[in-house]
Amino acid sequence: MKQTNSITRTERIEKLRYRRRLKQKIVRGVIQTFVWIGLAVCYYLGFSLFFDTPTEYAAKHSTDRLREEYEVLSARYDSISRVIDNVVARDKNVFNILFEADPYDMGSASDAGRWARYENLVSQPTEVLARTFNERIATMDKNIKTLTDSYNKLLLRTGQRGGQLNYIPAIQPVINDELTLLTASYGMRIHPFFKTLTSHQGVDYTVPEGTRIFATADGRVSEVALRNSTSGQTLVIDHGNGYTTSYSHLSKVYVSRGTTVRRGDIIALSGNTGLSLAPHLHYEVRYNGMRVDPIHYFFMELSPDQYHRIMQIAQSGMQSFD
Repeated sequence: MKQTNSITRTERIEKLRYRRRLKQKIVRGVIQTFVWIGLAVCYYLGFSLFFDTPTEYAAKHSTDRLREEYEVLSARYDSISRVIDNVVARDKNVFNILFEADPYDMGSASDAGRWARYENLVSQPTEVLARTFNERIATMDKNIKTLTDSYNKLLLRTGQRGGQLNYIPAIQPVINDELTLLTASYGMRIHPFFKTLTSHQGVDYTVPEGTRIFATADGRVSEVALRNSTSGQTLVIDHGNGYTTSYSHLSKVYVSRGTTVRRGDIIALSGNTGLSLAPHLHYEVRYNGMRVDPIHYFFMELSPDQYHRIMQIAQSGMQSFD
C-alpha cells in the first residue's frame, strides 16, 4: 500500500514538473516569437529608410527625369520668350518711328495677365505641362522665324534710307539714365495753374535750372524765341523729312537761327521761363505739322525693358508743369 502511494506521488510530481517545463517552453516560445517579430519590423523599417524597393527606385528616378525635363523646358521657354519679347519690341519701335505703324501696346503685357497665365500653367499635371511646353516652344520657333524675317526686312529698308535716320529724333533731350526725370507725358493732363484737364502735347522733364539740353537728331535751327511768352525761351529745330522738335522754358540758348546741329550737341540750358510751375524742360516732336508722342522717339537709347518702364511712368503722371 505504501509502495502504491509512493508511485502515485512520484507520478504527480513528474506531471507537475512536465507542466511547468511545458509552460516555460510556451512562454519562451511566445517571447522569442515577439522578439523575432520586433527584429523583423526594425529590419524592415531600417531597410525602408535607407534602401528603396525596385518599384520605389523606378518611381523616384522617373520623377527625377520628369523634373529635369521640366527644368530644361522651362529654361528653353524663358530663353525663347526673352528673344521674342526683344524682337517684338524692336520690331514695333522701328515700325512706329520709320513707317508710322500703331504705337506700342502695353495692355497685352500687363503684370496681372502674366501672373494669371502663370498660375493656370503651374496648376496643370506634369504630363499636360510638358505637352503644353512642347506645343508652345514649337509655336515660338515659328514666331521667331517670322519675326526674324520681318526684322531683316526692316533692317534692309532702314539701310536703304541711309543717312536719313540721323534726321529722325531718337534720343531723350536730357540725360535720364534712371528714367526718373520724366514727370508729365503726352495726352490729357491737369493744367498746373487752371486745374482743368487740357491737352498736353509734349513731355515734361523735371530738371534743375541750368541742366544741359541736347539735340535729339541732326537738323537746322529754324526758330529761337527769346521773348517772354507762355513757353518762355524756346528753341525749334527742323530735321527735314517732316520732323521738327521744340525745347521750351529754357534759361540760356547756345545756338542761333540757321545753325546746323548734330544729334547729341548741347543746344541750351533748362530753366523756368514763361508760364512754368517749376524748373523743367518741355519737349515736343512734330511730324508733318502734327504733334506726336515723344516717348515713341527714344528708341535709340532705350532697351525694351526700359521702354516698358518709361511707358508706365508716363501713364502714372496726371499733372503737367506748364
